[in-house]
Amino acid sequence: MNLREAQDGKEYIISRIETDDEELNAFLFSLGCYSGEAITVVRHLKGGCVVAIKDGRYNMDNQLAEAIMI
Repeated sequence: MNLREAQDGKEYIISRIETDDEELNAFLFSLGCYSGEAITVVRHLKGGCVVAIKDGRYNMDNQLAEAIMI
């Protein structure tokens, strides 16, 4: 399951990141978004979703949300 399919307000554990783009992997890692880390979908939006990772909230587009498997 990916973040687009997640329920609002529920905490999940990231199982993996499905992308071949090393720059994107490095960016997500800098946000604290990596395997084993907790992530919460705060709210789904038309073009993506708002997520909480550690102490931050981030807006992710649908393409990025689909790459994060929970």
